[in-house]
Amino acid sequence: MTRLRDLPIRDDLRGQEAYGAPQLDVPVQLNTNENPYPPSPRLVRALADAVGGIAGTLNRYPDRDAVELRKDLADYLGHGLTARQIWAANGSNEIIQQIVQAFGGPGRRALGFEPSYSMHPIITRVANTAWINAQRDDDFGVDPDRAIAVIKEYQPDIVFLTSPNNPTGTALPLPSLEAILQVAPGMVVVDEAYGEFRRTGTPSALSLLPVHPRLIVTRTMSKAFAMAGTRVGYLAADPAVIDALLLVRLPYHLSAVTQVVARTAIAHQEELLSAVDTLREERDRLVSWLRSEDLMVAESDANFVLFGTFEDRHAVWQRVLDRGVLIRETGPPGWLRVSVGTPGEMASFRTALKESL
Repeated sequence: MTRLRDLPIRDDLRGQEAYGAPQLDVPVQLNTNENPYPPSPRLVRALADAVGGIAGTLNRYPDRDAVELRKDLADYLGHGLTARQIWAANGSNEIIQQIVQAFGGPGRRALGFEPSYSMHPIITRVANTAWINAQRDDDFGVDPDRAIAVIKEYQPDIVFLTSPNNPTGTALPLPSLEAILQVAPGMVVVDEAYGEFRRTGTPSALSLLPVHPRLIVTRTMSKAFAMAGTRVGYLAADPAVIDALLLVRLPYHLSAVTQVVARTAIAHQEELLSAVDTLREERDRLVSWLRSEDLMVAESDANFVLFGTFEDRHAVWQRVLDRGVLIRETGPPGWLRVSVGTPGEMASFRTALKESL
């Protein structure tokens, strides 16, 4: 039987492992930062009607540029954005891939501050772009003075900043971002996949777009919109950036079904986003409870919480799993991450964790 090592794959891919969180059939799944609230029966009917409305045209290719979806996304984001400043793809991962394909490549470098979203370095390396880990501070923040120094040293073609950061939940202050934008020689990508969960008063990088043409702000419909199964990510940037991405996008990359489902979700945004405040409140209660149990907790502006520390985090993870609750073994050594679920799911988590400790 042929094995992977017998195939003539690229040398830089040998020994690598495929990305992916465990997919286990357990009663409580709190490991992939999904929105735990499914579409209502009313929205399910609207989605079915929308797909049914285009089913008779599926013999034709979809709108190659997803113009109407981009208009809807621009209206949702506000900030005076237009469809010419929006681009959409199959999840934020394809968005990130297209950015690296357009602005990275052989002889170019991308820089990020880890621990952060693990797909940034994976996509970068697969796209034959060198990855530089500038590392976050001990409190999981990004010190602007140190960031400026490392950017000046390495002169990266792309800088990745994640705010709120995954897996730590840490948001990046706007002055720090502005300082980085002033010195970065190439593109600056601010990943705001969890942007809707920010605490009140925490600004978005979208407000900086008018004066920074090399800034890209990425978002997703997988989290706050509870549309992880739809696979829609998008970005806001200068129209010239969109023109650059058109050079590398695959033709007809967003299916007609994906586009109509995403547009229907945006049309029902009031219902879908109504759970955001509930999840924020549940997150804050979770943070308080974990600290009351004498655990360390990272400040979170997302729909998940990083907590620890444990001498053997895998043993704790396994004991929690044995009690029917799946969380994530990720982040710095000794830490675990739990997604915010429904009140019932969080009660199950608290019971499982207490018994595991």
